Amino acid sequence: MTNPFRPAPLTLAITTATILAAGCAQSPSSAQNTQPATRANVVEHYAGLAHANYEDALITARALDEATDQLIANPTDANLQAAKEAWLAARVPYQQSEVFRFGNAIVDDWEGQLNAWPLDEGLIDYVKPDEYQHEMGNAGATANIIASNSVTVGGETLDVSTLSPQLLADLNEVGGSEANVATGYHAIEFLLWGQDLHGFDAGAGERPVTDYATGADCTNGNCERRGEYLDAVTDLLVTDLEWMVAQWAPGKDGNYRDQLTAADASQGIQKMLFGMGSLSLGELAGERMKVALEANSYEDEHDCFSDNTHNSHYYNGQGIQNVYTGTYRRVDGSLVTGPSLSDLVEQANPELDARLNSQLDASMAALQKMKARAESSQDPMAFDEMIGPGNAEGEQIITNSIMALVEQTGSIEQAAHELGIAALSPDDAGHAF
Repeated sequence: MTNPFRPAPLTLAITTATILAAGCAQSPSSAQNTQPATRANVVEHYAGLAHANYEDALITARALDEATDQLIANPTDANLQAAKEAWLAARVPYQQSEVFRFGNAIVDDWEGQLNAWPLDEGLIDYVKPDEYQHEMGNAGATANIIASNSVTVGGETLDVSTLSPQLLADLNEVGGSEANVATGYHAIEFLLWGQDLHGFDAGAGERPVTDYATGADCTNGNCERRGEYLDAVTDLLVTDLEWMVAQWAPGKDGNYRDQLTAADASQGIQKMLFGMGSLSLGELAGERMKVALEANSYEDEHDCFSDNTHNSHYYNGQGIQNVYTGTYRRVDGSLVTGPSLSDLVEQANPELDARLNSQLDASMAALQKMKARAESSQDPMAFDEMIGPGNAEGEQIITNSIMALVEQTGSIEQAAHELGIAALSPDDAGHAF
């Protein structure tokens, strides 16, 4: 999970507003594509989709950073709510970008610092001990960095008196446990929502804004340190995304996009299909839904502090469809389009292309039902309620989504075969379906 590619912070000579105004001009054309699809231009457009997607993740991360800065400077209920809303907005583009992780090692080696889960939150801050389930044998599970000047994990004593982005990055997997996650979206989520004490019942985390108050108004101690941690972890999120945007930017010699588009286009096509299949099967259907459902474990829920898991799953599914269709809806509302895998498969086997597009629509419809049920104005049911023991309705909603994802993965493998990839072997993460 430690990021071997993490560079020094980049200094960009553009503001968030500038990116919003000009981002689409740097990305694939939003006009209807009329260029015949070839392997080379499909891979080039794929790189452009990635750039647009990561650029949006950066835009929303900067907005989150600004919102948390406001919260730290002026801890009011309104500012806490604004920071939460900024976090939720930031998840929309980032979750769609996860389809680029599988098949692109540069992303897979980097993403743990941004999106690792589940995490033992007692590493970061206070928890209610009798409501806290953590990885057995994890010496860092109750280290509470915020309350400490030094922590001892695995026989090693570490100085944490000065909280910085680099220190927090270095604390990931401290003591050898993957549950020791000190950075990324879920660490920020915990710092905004706090521990979810509702189990399988309705309700997310309820951290009071006074956890960031000063003087006598401070609750649960260490409020200034908590603000310092939140500031450092959001700064790191922005820096990491700046670096990934640069890796996919056009016209930069030697960056990842340059290497990808210079290689044999068939390798790029394989990466695209492998990314779709692996996110669809092993990660989303398996690790993120099947594990939580079969174990009835809200500790294995993806966005467990905020109860936003239904959206994380939905936008993962959207990312898969984006890559196949060559489309991406940007945060400013514009639509990016271009030569696609769908175009190539249609050339080779129109019936298979129609079937796979239909299956992608079906999986999105199943995930939309999960999303709609969680966000219903009457008797909503969040994902952690759906996985509760004996919840037949919730189990069916999740099972329908899993099976739709499994079905589309079979067609993704067939599409790979039609395009000359003998054995795609998408990652199933050890799950049998």
